[in-house]
Amino acid sequence: MKKRKLNIRLLQIGFILTVLILTGTQAFSKDKLITYPAPEGAILTKDFTVKVRQAGQEWHELAGYRVKVDEVRETKHNESIATMSYFDFFGTVEVAVTFNNGTVESGRVRPLSYEIEPKIDGNTLTFQLDRPRNLSVEVNGDIFHNLHLFANPIEDYIPNPTDTNTIYFGPGIHQFENRKLYVPSGKTVYIAGGAILMGQVLIENAQDVKVLGRGMIDHRIKMGVSIANSKNVLVEGIFCTQCATGGSDSVTIRNVKSISYYGWGDGMNVFASNNVLFDHVFCRNSDDCTTVYATRKGFTGGCNNITMQNSTLWADVAHPIMIGIHGNSDDPDTIQNLKYLNIDILDQKEMQVDYQGCMTINAGDNNVVKDVLFEDIRVEDFREGQLLNLRIFNNQKYCTAPGLGIENITFRNIEYNGDNANLSIISGYNEERKVKDITFENLRINGRLISDDMPGKPAWYKTSDLARFFVGEHVENVRFVDTEKNDSEAKCTSE
Repeated sequence: MKKRKLNIRLLQIGFILTVLILTGTQAFSKDKLITYPAPEGAILTKDFTVKVRQAGQEWHELAGYRVKVDEVRETKHNESIATMSYFDFFGTVEVAVTFNNGTVESGRVRPLSYEIEPKIDGNTLTFQLDRPRNLSVEVNGDIFHNLHLFANPIEDYIPNPTDTNTIYFGPGIHQFENRKLYVPSGKTVYIAGGAILMGQVLIENAQDVKVLGRGMIDHRIKMGVSIANSKNVLVEGIFCTQCATGGSDSVTIRNVKSISYYGWGDGMNVFASNNVLFDHVFCRNSDDCTTVYATRKGFTGGCNNITMQNSTLWADVAHPIMIGIHGNSDDPDTIQNLKYLNIDILDQKEMQVDYQGCMTINAGDNNVVKDVLFEDIRVEDFREGQLLNLRIFNNQKYCTAPGLGIENITFRNIEYNGDNANLSIISGYNEERKVKDITFENLRINGRLISDDMPGKPAWYKTSDLARFFVGEHVENVRFVDTEKNDSEAKCTSE
């Protein structure tokens, strides 16, 4: 009993100190920086020395955790060792990344849309950050032994570890029975910075559950977080391999980082769920980064109101975004009201033509997929694949029927810069199973705006030819619109 009271007292003291660290500095400076030492026994790499500081103050060295990524060479999958580091800040910080394995010939920080240009001095890259970012730091073009640097916002809530509704994991490595932690309703799991869980976090048939923190689930644990048949769930701030949602409602996944390296390593699946929000997530995966499916894996029904925003996707295999293949052929499902907003796609690498497409809707199993918006999507030069793929098909490996329809899909402010894109495909199945009402607003490919009235387009060309899109049979009403031009003309008319 005395030992238990002592442990509780130590937890209370640690909690108070943490709050003082988080709030006390705010009284003296608006800028804040929090770093977390690696726990004893953590698996680290020595490829990089990573330091961070507030301007003019002392440097703080970050732990470099080992993670694995999937490198496909020809048709073979190979595990490569990469690095992951993280910290929290508010204001402005300077970052220094020293490469320890040779000479730095070049360096870059991605997503490229952030326009972070590192300065190179010898073997060290330096740059500034003025807001939270999830980044890839790459030396000499090496994307398989890179640094994944997660610069988090300051936590706005840390639960009291002695609260009976809190399951608290402080800094250190934590084991639990059968490598499975089942979270009951009404509980908050807190994984502190510097904590590593050696098992899955499972939220099943529960409601009002939170999983928070800055720590991680070990990179070797498949399906680090699973949400099944649950309601009102928040997962925020942690690192894991995968985070799947099935048969659930009102789920928010925020600032979760997912990196996987094994077969079928999908990052953030959604099955037969409604009202799911992904915000500021980072997915680098050995299969699809994010999917929306209907009936599948014991979950039944369609999907409604799924949003992913302000996020970064990197598919070492398969699709960054995949929608629609799985459903119930006997009792058809509808997948509807999906939004993908303000997203950077860093890569796709897929040799199989059936599984290409950075933005893919493949309707199978008598599914109807409708009312989908892709807006403000920036696609970097991926290694192999297609920019988009919209098809109704009967993939006999996974489906028992073709899809029923793909309808009302809008691509707005899509930018692709690169040379490796294969021919994109838009294709229906038959006269009863069509792709229809597809609108491209302000599509830019290598800086060129593609529209039906673009200058220099031969009258006998389809606009899709200039985008390198194949628009096949059983497709209706595909439009390419330049709203920037229309807005400019409307302004001139009003003046």
